[in-house]
Amino acid sequence: MSTPSASPIPESAAPAAPSASPSPQPSDYLARGTPGLRRAQWALFAAGFSTFSLLYCVQPLMPLFTRAFGVSPAQSSLVLSLCTGLLAVAIFFVGLFSQSLPRKRVMALSLFASAVLGTVAAVAPDWHSLLALRALQGVAMGGVPAVAMAYLAEEVEPETLGFAMGLYISGSAFGGLSGRVITGLVADHFGWRAALGTLGVLGMAAAVLFVWLLPASRRFAPQRGRGWAGVWGDVRAGARAHLKNGPLCGLFALGGLLMGAFVTVYNYVGFRLLLPPFSLSQTFIGFIFVVYLVGIFASTYFGRLADRHGRGAMLCAATGLALAGLLLTLSDSLPVLIAGIVVFTFGFFAAHAVASGWVGQMARGYKALAASLYLLVYYVGSSVLGALGGQFWTAGAWRGVAEMTGGLLALALAISAGLYWRTGRVAAAAAVGRAS
Repeated sequence: MSTPSASPIPESAAPAAPSASPSPQPSDYLARGTPGLRRAQWALFAAGFSTFSLLYCVQPLMPLFTRAFGVSPAQSSLVLSLCTGLLAVAIFFVGLFSQSLPRKRVMALSLFASAVLGTVAAVAPDWHSLLALRALQGVAMGGVPAVAMAYLAEEVEPETLGFAMGLYISGSAFGGLSGRVITGLVADHFGWRAALGTLGVLGMAAAVLFVWLLPASRRFAPQRGRGWAGVWGDVRAGARAHLKNGPLCGLFALGGLLMGAFVTVYNYVGFRLLLPPFSLSQTFIGFIFVVYLVGIFASTYFGRLADRHGRGAMLCAATGLALAGLLLTLSDSLPVLIAGIVVFTFGFFAAHAVASGWVGQMARGYKALAASLYLLVYYVGSSVLGALGGQFWTAGAWRGVAEMTGGLLALALAISAGLYWRTGRVAAAAAVGRAS
């Protein structure tokens, strides 16, 4: 049964939100097969690559920071967690003002600023300067994720949105992988400063490509000259509409649960592989990140399936795959464990692509604010649940981590099933209404 692309509450019964665009027509959409959609897809692929390669590029460099600056391993993790935390805050605040800001300009400024700060970080004279630059970089990055989701939801025809969102998520997955791999390779030969500088230059190239390729918004016009009162009125109205939308809140929670499980597994699977019966080298364990490649395929593939078969059904299938992959990691057979990581990663990226694409369609107006709330919960889940996973590792090693993440995924699967059931009922009722 195909799920509808909008909220399970019929639009005719929903309170009207103020539109930011002057009476857009269906012909204004970016449609599949058109040059405009192809340009938008590759522009946002470049944006996803730049943002997430710059975000995660420091992860393999943490041991080098401990030696270069004389900090502990725990202190070295601040170079990532500080950036991620401020990214979450920045995403939320960009969402608050999004109705008054031009979509393309915000994303372009975000890309250029984060790339420049990443390049400057390569010459940071001391540890605290590096942390300050990474904190500013996290703030600068906030302009891309929420606005990109809103842009796609507004500009792309509903039948193609899942595929377009999947390609953006693919760019994010590719960025997360390549940022780690490129910095690791460059740092081995030229040091960590050259590695950060290389990622900064690549980020600026991606920003130029983004500006050149992305079509300007045709279905959105910023609301000018409304002042703080107008912005705050939008925030209250948008937040009220979103928080009263139960299925939309379910998607918010789903994002936090999925990302919390994903980060926890990747935080501690390396510890499991270092211990018997595997006792693998750190170099071999580093290659585990290559399975991010399946996320590129999963995002676009499940985005296309969601367009065809409905988002609720595909969300259930993707979350179920992630849970099945997690169960495989309990095996003491290395091939089975690696297969489990691959299936788990595939399921996560598939579910995230479907859920993030559904947020913009399910929101009744204020789409950028809805995307911001989704991503705020997403990154809070990453930070809080990822840290909580350490307690489960200490108490029960990998089995403890698997029990925690299994519980998160089981709850996510229950939410997915609830969304499928509710949207399916509305689709059936709408079909009966049309027939009568």
